[in-house]
Amino acid sequence: MEASFRWVLLTAVAPVAWGANYYVTREFLPADRPLWGAALRALPAGLLLLALRPRRPRGAWWWRTAVLGLLNTAGFFVLLYIASQSLATSVASTVMAASPLAMLLLAWALTATRPARAHLLGALVGLGGVGLMLLTRAERVSPSGLAASAAAMLLSSLGYVLAGRWRDGADVLATTAWQLVAGGLVLLPLAAAFEGAPVTPTGRELLAFGYVAVVATALAFAAWFAGLRHLPPGTVGLLGLLNPLTGVLLGTAVAGEDLGPLQLAGLLLVLLGVALGRPKGRPKGRPGSRPRGRPGGRGAAPRSGEEGDARREAVHPTSGR
Repeated sequence: MEASFRWVLLTAVAPVAWGANYYVTREFLPADRPLWGAALRALPAGLLLLALRPRRPRGAWWWRTAVLGLLNTAGFFVLLYIASQSLATSVASTVMAASPLAMLLLAWALTATRPARAHLLGALVGLGGVGLMLLTRAERVSPSGLAASAAAMLLSSLGYVLAGRWRDGADVLATTAWQLVAGGLVLLPLAAAFEGAPVTPTGRELLAFGYVAVVATALAFAAWFAGLRHLPPGTVGLLGLLNPLTGVLLGTAVAGEDLGPLQLAGLLLVLLGVALGRPKGRPKGRPGSRPRGRPGGRGAAPRSGEEGDARREAVHPTSGR
């Protein structure tokens, strides 16, 4: 029990760090440098993770890494940076909390994987909560920020579908590291071409860049994957709800943003929807039963149940990161 509690605490580092990332980006990083901001988050973090897991992609994973790096890192990080700068921290974190629900619906549209009724209900409840959160605010919500959030969810959802199909033979931590490196390398020339030379960061900006790269990316991913190896996927999924809670708490308690009863109700609906929308593992087989086929080779039965959920969650961690 004590060991499990330690793993829970370690894993909780990831969603808390991701939730705080909205506040740090909005308050301390330059608003007009999304390409540099994303590049300086992705590349250092990817190199740090490669130092922990120095394994090269093999075979098809070279081009798969490039595609996923473009979607899950380059595009997603830039759009998340814009959303974090354009929206109040509490709003950005609540909107992005609905990403798993958007992924569920997109996977249904692209792969004809029909969600269970409870999952579909969770998607509707969560998206309704986002609408309630946005439509009842007294201050104007940035259309560009909402557009960036929607585009980020679309890209990450597409990345989720592809990663789900390509998860065979992947070392998840090494694959994530290479995605970060690939995305960072794509962003560097784009940042130089469209945003000019990077601005020399001040002391606060330097600390903020260090936080988003080292803590909110490298450390968070390492902690998340460690939790997936030692905790049930359902436990890890519930810990992911700390992501929007952290963003909302920082936005209201530190940044002084208003959160009235209707906005709070919207947040609770989003959290309820995410909890309902989490895919459930299939029942495990009889004790001692073995899948047919050679272990790990062709003909081996696909993974199912909690182990399969862990693999899918590992390839594409909680969104809004």
